Amino acid sequence: MSAGRYSRQELFAGIGREGQERLGRARVLVVGVGALGSVSAEMMARAGVGRLTVADRDFVEESNLQRQSLFEEADAVQGLPKAVAAEKKLRRINSEVDVRGLVADVSVDNIQALVAEADLVLDGTDNFDTRFLLNDACLRARVPWVYGACVGAYGLALAVRPGTTPCLRCVLRERPAPGSTDTCDTAGVIAPIVHVVAGVQVGEAFKLLAGREAELLRGLVSVDLWSGLLEVMDLRDEKPSCPACALGRYDALLAPPPDHAVLCGRDAVQIRPRDGARPDLVALAARLRGVGQVMENQWLLRFQGEGADLVVFQDGRVLVKGTGDVARARSLSARYVGM
Repeated sequence: MSAGRYSRQELFAGIGREGQERLGRARVLVVGVGALGSVSAEMMARAGVGRLTVADRDFVEESNLQRQSLFEEADAVQGLPKAVAAEKKLRRINSEVDVRGLVADVSVDNIQALVAEADLVLDGTDNFDTRFLLNDACLRARVPWVYGACVGAYGLALAVRPGTTPCLRCVLRERPAPGSTDTCDTAGVIAPIVHVVAGVQVGEAFKLLAGREAELLRGLVSVDLWSGLLEVMDLRDEKPSCPACALGRYDALLAPPPDHAVLCGRDAVQIRPRDGARPDLVALAARLRGVGQVMENQWLLRFQGEGADLVVFQDGRVLVKGTGDVARARSLSARYVGM
């Protein structure tokens, strides 16, 4: 590859050649490759980070294409897992970057191992349970991470340096109750705010990776593109004070992994196998074709028929669409998948 690939980035005084060399050695984890995650992962790949891991539990749907810039119509038609589609696209963008796509539900079972392999973590998640889990895992491992969220035309971003700056729990105190906040599926979202928030996240990430911590923004960034609001809540005088920062109590890491999750605003329930069982997708597809429509690839199977809309992943998770009722979701999963 031409030595000039990153020349414009190196010319920027905030990064320079030394900063670029540090980026080239960096290991970055992006948790969630939806709207924010897909944009930030692409910027990280173009910037030339050494290793880029993208982890996501979902698959590409047509409604994603309006704002999730890594994906194309063909990805939705094939029903590719987002992590798989993202890995393929990122490798095409920059073959110098070691890209790994992980199709997985990031949970207490795997979060610490994932964070331990990273120098920095970017938040592309869509729920506060995972964010608080990510917050605790990064604090415990002393790995910096950058929180991000957006809905409508409004977004937030915060760089967290464990032991040095207030964390997400310090700022929010308690995680919002499920269903108490708007989501992209209930209030919508426009693509420009996704790119703005992801830009702030990656800008903060560049500073952290290039050794420019003194130039980090003062605290929590909030922006509303529709009203023209841009504010930074100054947290420089705030000491890390939550139970995790002050007492080393990582509550989110102590809770057992849930066997189900109601996806707020998605009208869907995810069922996790209790015993770690993995289905035979080929055999399942053959059985279900007699009662409904089946779409499959090597990573997942989607079944629609008789009032059921199920996605069965290779790792055993079942996504039951069209309901937020856990009992009904379990019933449909047991009826058609046997899990």
